[in-house]
Amino acid sequence: MDVAVVILNYNGVKFLKQFLPAVIMHSQNATVYVADNCSTDNSVDFLKENFPDIKLILNDKNGGFAKGYNDALQHVNADYYVLLNSDIEVTPNWIQPCIDLLEEDMSIAALQPKVLAYHNKQKFEHAGAAGGFLDKDFYPFCQGRIFNDVEVDSNQYNKSKEVFWATGACLFIRAELYHQFGGLDDSFFAHMEEIDLCWRLKQQGHKIYYCADSTIYHVGGGTLNYDNPKKTYLNFRNSLYMMTKNYEGILFFKIFKRLLLDGLAGAMFIVKFQFNHFWALIRAHFTYYANLGQLLKKRKKIKQNRTHFNRVGLYSKSIIFKKYFGGVKKFTDINQSDFN
Repeated sequence: MDVAVVILNYNGVKFLKQFLPAVIMHSQNATVYVADNCSTDNSVDFLKENFPDIKLILNDKNGGFAKGYNDALQHVNADYYVLLNSDIEVTPNWIQPCIDLLEEDMSIAALQPKVLAYHNKQKFEHAGAAGGFLDKDFYPFCQGRIFNDVEVDSNQYNKSKEVFWATGACLFIRAELYHQFGGLDDSFFAHMEEIDLCWRLKQQGHKIYYCADSTIYHVGGGTLNYDNPKKTYLNFRNSLYMMTKNYEGILFFKIFKRLLLDGLAGAMFIVKFQFNHFWALIRAHFTYYANLGQLLKKRKKIKQNRTHFNRVGLYSKSIIFKKYFGGVKKFTDINQSDFN
């Protein structure tokens, strides 16, 4: 099978220098592409000088992570795409176990490997950890990570399993389905666009998986630091975007509840004197309401195409309540019977 590893780069020459050689070394049976998203550093010159044989794609404009990949993948012909962040250290044989899993079960549309932290390789990394889930209010969490609390990897998640979403930091996906489902939603720009895509795939019965037999190490926050208010803005806004598009029930009640919960988050920002993050949250809501019309059109289209919604990976309880009032400290503390 043809496998294309596609790295989207924006001003990441330091990561290309650090991690691209290992990607090339450990991806012998795949074609490696770098798609440059209009970098203003010397990334392109570096690639041309040091990796003249690399498949280089130059995007016409920087529309963010989502549009960047959508534009780049129009020029990539393969059976499987691997969307790989530039700030990732891969390991020997990181690709084959994932492809084997996809080949064994044709109902699996996309998957991710185990994602550990580059700077602390005994711990899971925030972005994806060991596969993602959504609670009843559509807050994302992972095996190995609940909100900002990450676990030490003590082999507790060494079994591959079906999840609800796979991280965009290292996303293996069938190319045909990527294009059939319209790829990542450009309007997200960055953050949670992979959860939105996985949700859309699951609404037509496809599976999303975590492959425990492949491991990568992620720096995290390479393009946008975790403490950046823009990341807060994108996370809150895009969570509303994906919920509006994909939730099949009565939307008003979910949005009203989310308004209350986000209000509590805003109060916490004020208490912690994180006023930039508070205003980021407020802007996220105003942007959401300004774009509600377009989101409802997308919602209608998704509803029309919905066939059999694969609910595996949806948590029937509130992860917020369980974490702060129910004694849940890590994923293994959760009652597994509360998952669909």
